[in-house]
Amino acid sequence: MRQIIEQTIKKVLKELGVKPVKFSVEHPENMAWGDYTTNVGIITHKAEEIGAKLKAEESLNKIASKIEVKGAGFINISIKSDALVSQVNQVLKGNWEKPLLGKKISVEYTDPNPFKEFHLGHLYSNLIGEAIAKIFEASGVTVWRGNFYGDVGMHVAKSVWGMQQKLTKEKIAIKDLEKKSIKDRQNFLGQGYALGVRAFEEDEKIKKEITELNKKIYDKDESVKEIYEAGLSWSLEYFETYYKRLGTKFDGYYPESKVAVLGKKLVEKGLKKGVLEKSEGAVVFKGEKYGLHTRVFLNKFGLPTYEAKDLGLAQAKYQDFKYDRSLNVFGKEIDEYYRVVKKTLELIEPELGKKAEWLAHGMVKLPEGKMSSRSGNVITADWLLNEAKGLIQKNFKCDDEVAEQIGLGAVKYALLKSGIGQDVIFDFAKSISFEGNSGPYLQYTYARARSVLKKAHLQGDSSQVCEESPYCNQEEEILLRSLVRFEETIVQAAEELAPDVVAKFLYDLAQKFNSFYNKHRVIGNDFRLWLTSATGEILKKGLGLLGISAPEKM
Repeated sequence: MRQIIEQTIKKVLKELGVKPVKFSVEHPENMAWGDYTTNVGIITHKAEEIGAKLKAEESLNKIASKIEVKGAGFINISIKSDALVSQVNQVLKGNWEKPLLGKKISVEYTDPNPFKEFHLGHLYSNLIGEAIAKIFEASGVTVWRGNFYGDVGMHVAKSVWGMQQKLTKEKIAIKDLEKKSIKDRQNFLGQGYALGVRAFEEDEKIKKEITELNKKIYDKDESVKEIYEAGLSWSLEYFETYYKRLGTKFDGYYPESKVAVLGKKLVEKGLKKGVLEKSEGAVVFKGEKYGLHTRVFLNKFGLPTYEAKDLGLAQAKYQDFKYDRSLNVFGKEIDEYYRVVKKTLELIEPELGKKAEWLAHGMVKLPEGKMSSRSGNVITADWLLNEAKGLIQKNFKCDDEVAEQIGLGAVKYALLKSGIGQDVIFDFAKSISFEGNSGPYLQYTYARARSVLKKAHLQGDSSQVCEESPYCNQEEEILLRSLVRFEETIVQAAEELAPDVVAKFLYDLAQKFNSFYNKHRVIGNDFRLWLTSATGEILKKGLGLLGISAPEKM
């Protein structure tokens, strides 16, 4: 409907001889002011003339019940009830505006490092990336899900060194660890990493050992092959258990060792083009001339750094998937770092550089404060998910499958309902509550709608179609007018890379449905049954965009 209004306004401006202007068509804050409002009258100082012309336009007359000029020149438009119902029915069938139809976008997210724990930061990145990928797909995009992980680098050397120390001290061998559970093996890796980090920082002799070990790993030295390959295999196997649990399936995996080769070639190209230069045995990009800072792309040992690997990563993904856009999701602490990488890529490979985008998210914290993998007391994603599930089972007495769905829904919604750039403090009590702005509240609202339809002996899916809307009270009208906004919510979320836009819509919709449900008897009234069916279906679709299941019964 927004498109019809925008096109009609442009037509009217042309007929009035007004030069094209940039105007907005939005939903007013108060529904009493109409379904849409435009500022075109304020911008052009011709509100009355434009309003009069709009009233005479046949295309708008088909859907508008009222067009009026208000205040300083806003033009408010109310939509006919039958047009609203028709639009909702189209949405239920999946027929909505898809402005990104045909685009190919690579979304890279999660990016956990083998030999380390899968912590809350990785979980947050995964939930954001997966939600954006789903929102893109709902907007007509072909999405490539990518996962970049550090199978080489100083973190690996620190972990391998720590593992060597633990194996010696505990008098066990790799084959002994192979007999343990994947979780126990991962814990061993995490402990080895923490040990290596502390030793690297505290002892200069050990720091030198770990630095030399790092080069051996890069060179695939036989002396470290067994322990390195075992640790890498265990980590990747462990990460897959998370992806399965979270509902993520990646299209491409990009280890640092693979992209480092491509990155090094791009560094050499950058040297030839004069983008990069040698400095004290290393190869650097001096970003000060671009308002950035200097970064090292090859260290003095000739090894590619993260910066070089990120250059190679962009090329590796494009070789696999000829994307129109490439979006990387990561923590905001590396925001300035990536600005340098993008600028360097733009100068070396302009076509890839201009396609590169990034989304920097905040940190996840518990009330106790920021987590840290350096201390050896990392807060793992596994712990958070299991804790949420356990609290659901304890407080609400549901079976294991439903508790898992609700627990995951609680965590996912709690982390996605806030703006991505903000830090998030995860509060268990609020997150698992069946009241207030929480995942379980939305899931319960969906289950309530399904329960009503079941009692009415209806399946309540998109086949329950109403062609007219004989609403007779405010709650029915408000709910109908809210349902229509789902289509534009998807468009906005895709344009702004903002899953929280979907979360806000769903919470508002659930509140309005529950207000309607609590005041009016549904069974026995066809229109109310249709409203209940439509609300349930849109809640399910919206939760699905956030990666959240909608249990039929709670």
